[in-house]
Amino acid sequence: MATDIARRDFLKGGAALGGLVATSALPTFADDPSVFPNRGRFERLSLQFFEIKAGATKPFTVLHISDTHLTAAYDDETERIRQIAKNRTRTFGGRQEEALRDSIAWAKTHNDYLVHTGDMVDMVSRANLDLVKKYFGEGGEMMLGCLGNHEYYYGQGKGPEPEEKKKALRDALAGAFPFKLSLSSSVLNGVNFVMLDNASDTISDEQATLFDAEVKKGLPIILGMHCPFMLRNMVAASWRFWRGNDFKYIHNMSGFKEKYKDKATEEFVAYLRAQPLLKGILCGHGHVGAVDRFSPTALEYEVAANFFFHAQEFTIT
Repeated sequence: MATDIARRDFLKGGAALGGLVATSALPTFADDPSVFPNRGRFERLSLQFFEIKAGATKPFTVLHISDTHLTAAYDDETERIRQIAKNRTRTFGGRQEEALRDSIAWAKTHNDYLVHTGDMVDMVSRANLDLVKKYFGEGGEMMLGCLGNHEYYYGQGKGPEPEEKKKALRDALAGAFPFKLSLSSSVLNGVNFVMLDNASDTISDEQATLFDAEVKKGLPIILGMHCPFMLRNMVAASWRFWRGNDFKYIHNMSGFKEKYKDKATEEFVAYLRAQPLLKGILCGHGHVGAVDRFSPTALEYEVAANFFFHAQEFTIT
């Protein structure tokens, strides 16, 4: 066609086209640490920004991350653990620790608190538990958390360990994570952040009782947990992300088009939907971001994976 530009003419860059600028002629100020001191630190983070009107006594900000999937193992750990660590490091790209460091640094620079909603580690190893202690130590009092399903894996691929092995595992986890594993709470500027372990896709009667005690405090609640209630947007986003892999690994705690796993969980979810003090739910697990309405007073926010350098920042008012 007469309007076509020959490829050789475009690459040659004549006066009519204005020419192409040689990359060597571009300014290099972005690599000058005196101009851009955080080069390679913050610009890798992919952030979404939200506001939750919870009735805080003073506005504050929270960085929310999930699914870091650390894959460390010491040289003297079992051959199986070392091989799993090697294989899973390839799966997640090997930059998970960088993503976690960047996230903690961002929160310390820009936010009041940091919430990690589980799967900080991909499997339990001594090296991974030492990293948990290290990074929660660096986060200090600003860092809240809960467990994910991978915190209950000694090795990836066969699912969580059987119940009879979980007591010893929980003892190890309790020694590494600086919060009560089943349910913990922190009141931040008049807003009660309740962190719940729902890694098994169920809520126990004991957890429901503990949550009810938090409700009786009469404060607005933001709930943090690992597995999302699989609302329509969560299902759609997870299907798009996992299609071609194995969608059955996406947990379905909410009973979307299915029944709940047990009566206690079913009753808890119904109770939670009717709870006016609930102002938001923060979760992860699916490695993809989505937002949907859970109840008349609360949206659910699923954050994409931290190993992808994703995070959500919330202004709580």
